[in-house]
Amino acid sequence: MNLIIKLLLNAVAVFVIAYFLKGVHVDGYVTALIVAIVLSVLNLLVKPILVILTLPITIITLGLFLLIINALIILLADNLIDGFSVSSIWIAVLFSILLSFLQSILHSLLKDDKK
Repeated sequence: MNLIIKLLLNAVAVFVIAYFLKGVHVDGYVTALIVAIVLSVLNLLVKPILVILTLPITIITLGLFLLIINALIILLADNLIDGFSVSSIWIAVLFSILLSFLQSILHSLLKDDKK
């Protein structure tokens, strides 16, 4: 149940960011949900491989290259989903940063106070 709520919150985050950020287009709520699911799957399957393959440059850049890896995953999702488009890699980097920030805020609302 918690996974479904997180996916729905990610879809809301994708939809809100696409509304405010020029250069990112999402056709509707269903497309935003599909984008959230595809990004989750790509982060689960493709991102670890890219991180391992680019480990030397990630170390040299002190981890900043991970932003480019996130942008590449977003551009890959752009190619896989018809109703989702990102205009450039720099917009994808900005989208990635904003999505991470908004996801952390929304997911912090789900945490229970365990005292």
